Amino acid sequence: MNDQNHSRHVFRTSQLEEADGPGLNPTNNRTMGEIIAARFSRRGFLRGSMAATAISATVSPIALLAADDAHAQEAIEGSAFNFPEVKAGVDADHHVAEGYDADVLLRWGDKVFADAPEFDPANQSQAAQERQFGYNNDFVGFIPLEGADDHGLLVVNHEYTNEHLMFPGIVTIKDGEIELAAATEDRVNIEMAAHGGTVIEIRKTDGKWQPVLDGKLNRRITARTPMEISGPAAGHARLQTNADPTGKEVLGTINNCAGGVTPWGTYIMAEENIHGYFMGTLPEDHPETANYERMGIPDESYAWGEFEDRFDVSKEPNEPNRFGWVVEVDVMDPESRPKKRTALGRFKHEGAESAVAADGRVVFYLGDDERFDYVYKFVTAGKYNPDDRAANMDLLDEGTLYVARFDEDGTMEWLPMIHGEGVLTAENGFESQADILIETRRAADLLEATPMDRPEDIEPDAAKGKAYVMLTNNTKREEADAANPRVENAFGHIIEISEDGGDLTATSGRWEILVQCGDPSIAEVGATFSTATTEDGWFGMPDNCAVDSDGRLWVTTDGNTLADTGRTDGLWALDTEGSARGTSRLFYRVPVGAEMCGPCPTPDLTTFFVAVQHPGDGGDDWEGHGRPSYYEDLSTRWPDFSDDMPVRPAVVVITKQDGGKIGA
Repeated sequence: MNDQNHSRHVFRTSQLEEADGPGLNPTNNRTMGEIIAARFSRRGFLRGSMAATAISATVSPIALLAADDAHAQEAIEGSAFNFPEVKAGVDADHHVAEGYDADVLLRWGDKVFADAPEFDPANQSQAAQERQFGYNNDFVGFIPLEGADDHGLLVVNHEYTNEHLMFPGIVTIKDGEIELAAATEDRVNIEMAAHGGTVIEIRKTDGKWQPVLDGKLNRRITARTPMEISGPAAGHARLQTNADPTGKEVLGTINNCAGGVTPWGTYIMAEENIHGYFMGTLPEDHPETANYERMGIPDESYAWGEFEDRFDVSKEPNEPNRFGWVVEVDVMDPESRPKKRTALGRFKHEGAESAVAADGRVVFYLGDDERFDYVYKFVTAGKYNPDDRAANMDLLDEGTLYVARFDEDGTMEWLPMIHGEGVLTAENGFESQADILIETRRAADLLEATPMDRPEDIEPDAAKGKAYVMLTNNTKREEADAANPRVENAFGHIIEISEDGGDLTATSGRWEILVQCGDPSIAEVGATFSTATTEDGWFGMPDNCAVDSDGRLWVTTDGNTLADTGRTDGLWALDTEGSARGTSRLFYRVPVGAEMCGPCPTPDLTTFFVAVQHPGDGGDDWEGHGRPSYYEDLSTRWPDFSDDMPVRPAVVVITKQDGGKIGA
């Protein structure tokens, strides 16, 4: 890879989940926007020349309160949240609601083990990074130990790396743009070690959370950690390589974005934008060429293939089929091998949140984070046994994967992805269930699932039989419609799924838009927050979310900037019920250039863990910096604010100063 191509890595990897992707769906399946437009045009809502005027028709009526003080007051009084709202804006620090503390718990380079070396950013090494907290923390999960709310395991994904923020002396500025020095094997080895995940024991002592560095369960998982491949695709010829002729073993996991924690206390890592790690070319007539094109492989954002043949498709043509899966980690056994669970399909996974259904089966909701790709769910064949953890350990190897079709009458269907049924046959190139799972996107194309605007995190609410789908944006939309009321839909929306009978295993349900995002003061945007939402409370680009133990929805964002929204990303509280439905308020905001990830409340709601990802990766349009940000010239040095420390992604722990429940 030449220097010019490698310099693209700076911008492309920092935007792997912020950008809306290349758009690889080749079908003419009806998009969600077309379906919503048809649904509401039949009711006479799409009158007039501007589709933005029709957006209100796509939202539950209770969210469309009349713009007067009485209704706004009613919404405020009916809210499930009560805290002083943070002022939206952009600066070098983070901010939390008054009456709360936001303390940095773990930063890139911090020790994960008592004998780990101290972080030395000027003298990094693979060996040190493998025992230190990784880079770009995304998903955060909490697994209580012995049922305690003040003692447990924190599990954290490390999604990707930003070389220009990590390494000194590798950046030059040409014509106002960053260029990187050519990749080196040492840098690549450090990057691989900074990927993956961290499992670390934490404990609350004297009101403050701290890592337990001598915890026996502490663990780092990297891009080279040996893993098993399990489920229907394990051992298939398309997963066999020179290094692994069995097709059942693989080194490492990459680009883990959102994730989940299972009811039986294992850690789920979801492999998302895997395409950027592969280089090389395949002949046009190669059996995997079309498969890889559908996944955007190769992309060459990283130079790893220069040093490891497995990341060069011309040398190891099957290696990409070994990534793009859901990974399960048994956190109670630090010597165990993580397992890539192929039954949940292969695509750009954004999360795998789950809930136990009424009949005991476990349901996982899965987003494929690409514009015009799909929403999925997986229902286990077996039932969860709360009294026998070991009995649950292979539940993810058998079950049914479904893809969603949303219909214009407000109903939806979950279409089963089962070999031999309908179009999923040998005549269409699927010789077995393994082929369907390896090419999940193509199978969903043939089933005519509904292309969506970047499905990211999906959170089930088992108590209500609902699921909330974060749709970040789709800037490639060419025609405005009711669901996406602007060309180049930049702000996204949130869909609420109501499963039939409140049963998460149902194969049908209903849907509606909970809120259309963006600035409500700009009529053309067509945002539909309630009128109780303040100028600080609205947001764009919903990404991750959490439903807490009180059934309240929290939303984090990815892509808000001074130029686009006049604010950084953050954590918002969003009402979903009653007179306050559609009311949003800002609880926590991140420093300039950062993305807000997590979020993770403890069961007793006295603690919130959030992840601040890639802080300092931006600031060109902020008057406090106004130029490219890189190691030697950063837009922020959060969280240390020390001249000898670079900016560092970190997990932040939020607590209420009086020790009470968050947001109440």
